[in-house]
Amino acid sequence: MKDFSFVTNSHPAYIESLYQDFTKDPQSVDPEWVKFFEGFDFAVSQVNGKAGPATVAPASSNGLPVSNEQLVKELGVYRLIHAYRKRGHLVAKTNPIRERKDRHANLDISFFGLSDADLKTEFYAAQVLGLGKVSLEKIVAFLQKIYAGAVGLEFTYINDAKKTEWLQQAFETAMQKPLSVPQKRRILQKLNQGVIFEKFLHTKYIGQKRFGLEGGESTIPSLDAMINIAGDDGVQEVVIGMAHRGRLNVLANIMGKTYEQIFSEFEGKVIPDSTMGSGDVKYHLGFRAEHTTPGGKKVNLQLAPNPSHLEAVDPVVLGFARSKSDVIYNSDYDKVMPILIHGDAAVAGQGIIYEIAQMANLKGYYTGGTMHLVINNQIGFTTDFDDARSSDYCTSVAAIIQAPVFHVNGDDAEAVVKVSEIATRFRQEFNCDVFVDLVCYRKHGHNEGDEPKFTQPSLYALIDKHPNPREKYVEYLLNNGEPDAQALAKEMEQSFWADLQARLDEIKQHPLPYTPQKPEEWWAALRKSNNSDFEASPVTAITEADFKKLFAQLMSWPSDFVPLRKVEKLLQDKIKLYDTEGKVDWATGELLAYASLLLEGKDVRMSGEDVKRGTFSHRHAVLFDENTNATYNRLGNIGNGTNKFRIYNSLLSEFGVMGFEYGYAMANPNSLVLWEAQYGDFANGAQTVIDQYITSAEQKWGTQNGLVLLLPHGYEGGGPDHSNARPERFLQACAEDNIIVTNITTAANFFHALRRQLTWPFRKPLVNFSPKANLRHAGSYSTIQEFTTGGFQEVLDDPFITDAGTVKKVLLCSGKMYFDLSEKQVKDNRKDVAIVRLEQLFPLPVKQLEAIQQKYKGATCFWVQEEPLNMGAAAFLQMNLKQLNYGVISRNPSAATATGYGKVHTREQLEIIETAFNI
Repeated sequence: MKDFSFVTNSHPAYIESLYQDFTKDPQSVDPEWVKFFEGFDFAVSQVNGKAGPATVAPASSNGLPVSNEQLVKELGVYRLIHAYRKRGHLVAKTNPIRERKDRHANLDISFFGLSDADLKTEFYAAQVLGLGKVSLEKIVAFLQKIYAGAVGLEFTYINDAKKTEWLQQAFETAMQKPLSVPQKRRILQKLNQGVIFEKFLHTKYIGQKRFGLEGGESTIPSLDAMINIAGDDGVQEVVIGMAHRGRLNVLANIMGKTYEQIFSEFEGKVIPDSTMGSGDVKYHLGFRAEHTTPGGKKVNLQLAPNPSHLEAVDPVVLGFARSKSDVIYNSDYDKVMPILIHGDAAVAGQGIIYEIAQMANLKGYYTGGTMHLVINNQIGFTTDFDDARSSDYCTSVAAIIQAPVFHVNGDDAEAVVKVSEIATRFRQEFNCDVFVDLVCYRKHGHNEGDEPKFTQPSLYALIDKHPNPREKYVEYLLNNGEPDAQALAKEMEQSFWADLQARLDEIKQHPLPYTPQKPEEWWAALRKSNNSDFEASPVTAITEADFKKLFAQLMSWPSDFVPLRKVEKLLQDKIKLYDTEGKVDWATGELLAYASLLLEGKDVRMSGEDVKRGTFSHRHAVLFDENTNATYNRLGNIGNGTNKFRIYNSLLSEFGVMGFEYGYAMANPNSLVLWEAQYGDFANGAQTVIDQYITSAEQKWGTQNGLVLLLPHGYEGGGPDHSNARPERFLQACAEDNIIVTNITTAANFFHALRRQLTWPFRKPLVNFSPKANLRHAGSYSTIQEFTTGGFQEVLDDPFITDAGTVKKVLLCSGKMYFDLSEKQVKDNRKDVAIVRLEQLFPLPVKQLEAIQQKYKGATCFWVQEEPLNMGAAAFLQMNLKQLNYGVISRNPSAATATGYGKVHTREQLEIIETAFNI
């Protein structure tokens, strides 16, 4: 909304003239004046009981409804109302601990041409607040109560008039309406649970880290309200992501995790089914439960596991929620509601928040709106907010997607519940993001063993004396006509404390009943992997009939669709290759893998920057009409239509998008989910997701995942940022069969690797170092028979060698290096040198390599790589492949991954090849 200072800066005669013009033709007046006159006319007409330009007797001689002076005053009051709606949040009493900073809201009546002499004067403008014609004194009191009380509402940057009007009405109504006795009782109950749970743990487990919720216990009634309102409005599932603070409290008092389970974790007992025993700390673990609202509606609750890397869980939760909506509810996003619980320092400081905000309304990442609840401690680890952000609020990122923000005093439990309910209804009504900024405090340090007074002595002097939110609410009830509040609170406390003690003493608590959903049953049908699973890959071939049918479908399009001529030629060349040589190229082999999975009733989802065509213009999974720009999904009509090929060009994000796809894959084991980097080393922008989820989640949380990362890799003279996908980083993280790492050279082997992801009776992330120039290399083409027989081959022997007895040297390599070596081998007819491809780097196919060694018995062996010696697979192999005796040929160790000079690159590459053949 505009700041209408231009009104009082204008001469009354000028305003009169404009008003006359407005009554004759509103289009002739500047839009800012139109807004004013419309609002003013609305106010007066409501008082008169009629619509249209208002007339109030006695009218002035020029037809204006009031005198010049009164007009200016009325418009001043109207400006005052707008100002409170726009800037009231800057002075609202949202901070329970200390005075708010002066952010120059300029809400004194003098700024609007008004004075104390006007306080008893009645104004028509009050009608826009639903007050009728009342005194300025009452108008100001109303505005201060609603817009400058315990809640500050930021919403006037929203362009959509329907949203602003809805928020305005809902907020002004709710903040005036008292809660019912049952609502008050539930708030007290949830506060009681939250406060006493923390007190109990603090007493029984002195000094243990638990990242307690003390000071922010209003989080519990807030979440309770969100879930109940959502459930009663048709939400079937709520997926929650949060960091440490308050997690145990949320698990106990929202998710219904038994206290026995929580206490067992405090005792350090290992969960019997934890993967290989490593597990994770108690405040990282996930949970699922079934909640029943007071209205009797069932809501499935999922709390995602998370690492200590703040906010890393956010895109994972969103991907998980999107997958559930797609798979279970036919993409009805009203059925699944994500809730992200942030810390104030993290939501202000972590770039992932900006990424997920930009994802909010994009077709590929839309979830129907995310609920953001900020537990605003007013402090980071030890850092005050003045040192932690430049913005007025930690939630200022909300403005970029025009999401409203409710700043609320955490000590006012009723205000917390009211705004939580409004926010949830807003999400359901408009399917967009909304923020609740719960301004509270942190009773202890970053954890219970930390001393916050080292850096915040004055703040914590205030906190030490401050009553907890439960005590504040009991005091409020006693002061507002609830004489039994104290006795009720005491009764609840004693009962709850005894219950906690009984559970600590191992008196059994029955977990809440839970009915697994269909995808969870699919996960339950899978098993963990064992070492024997990786000795040989399963059969993943398809029938020749299916191959031909799918190929024909991929190479056709509607008769009225006109593909871009260059793309049509590419497809015709693929058809010619198939017809004349019985072969298919890399891109066709890839699409055949997806198509065959769709035919088998699986889903496929892919995203990344420019994945529809592929960074290197090879995939063309989606065609564009040359004349109309209409799109045609080449895999859109595979199978019976119930399973879908979902492919999305992503925003320019790695962290957010990879995390989203990981979450999507986590929700459904029967969907092949892929993320493709524009260049392989761009994946380092998502290193947190790689380290904290992809390579370690099965160990930490028992969470399997089949996400595929496609990372273009290969030295072609493209310089240090476009050559190397950093295989050494992934290989260094490899242990206990945690991921699959491949560097594949043929279309058929890539086809089988992708199909293997959903054929295995378990799920593992796959990291494939994908070709670039070799996407079109004839050596990567595969025959029909390679698709219709067998499965993935971890090692590929040399097809050029006909007599193993003549071989004196074996060059073991991977990926693009094979084609460079093979070209030299064929050109020089070197039958004494065998080139063996290691298609899978992890788990290492040791038995196959031993068989190769036996076949070429007596030959000298070298590992040849194009990466510098300190990169690539060299160090990994030297540490893990001790069964073979071999040397290493590579570029010299280097700080940068590659040279930026084309001639230097060519010289280095030739040197590797010459050394390999002549050493």
